[in-house]
Amino acid sequence: MAHVVSVNVGRVVPFEGASRLDRSAIDKRPVSGRVALDELGLAGDEQADRSVHGGVDQAVYAYAREDLDWWGNQLDRDLRDGQFGENLTTNGVDVTGAVLGERWRVGSALLEVASPRIPCRTFQTLLGERAWVRRFTHAARPGAYLRVLEPCELGAGDRIEVVSRPTHGLTIGDAFTVMTAQRELAAWMLDVPDLPSSVRDWARERLRHRDPLTPTLGGMLP
Repeated sequence: MAHVVSVNVGRVVPFEGASRLDRSAIDKRPVSGRVALDELGLAGDEQADRSVHGGVDQAVYAYAREDLDWWGNQLDRDLRDGQFGENLTTNGVDVTGAVLGERWRVGSALLEVASPRIPCRTFQTLLGERAWVRRFTHAARPGAYLRVLEPCELGAGDRIEVVSRPTHGLTIGDAFTVMTAQRELAAWMLDVPDLPSSVRDWARERLRHRDPLTPTLGGMLP
């Protein structure tokens, strides 16, 4: 049964090497019990720079325990829940294969798959792995940002059920590839019906500036 393995939150702390600011809340840690959730995310979870982090389209970041285990084998190290800065460590749900706009019932909350996470320098500093941004991008296991449609409380063990899935078929993995390696396909993404607004805004911005852009969508965790 697909379920939440761990709910993880982080506070803003000094963080040398963080993007723009020398502080970050990327270091998420599991919390016990149930955690309140609203349209801006989990209670007790913070963002250092709200101009690029958080908001309704990045309210919750989910990463699969299966992908953490895969990375653990690749890096020859144990990776704890929350190690990648995720709010929800999941099991049994295909995060990379989730379709943008897909909706999940997580416990009593309703969440919507919004966009992939794009890696940044802060993430590389957290992991302490050389060339981590390039390696993470090449592996194309980005995890997903989720919007909160129906707030509630979340806790470890909550069941995850995919309750609806758009027919356009554009997955988190597809969007990640376009946004990191095949940006010339931005126009193609705009033809996808019911595309989440954050991804549509990225594609429009990309088309306005044909020169390579630094992605601003999703990937820069607090």
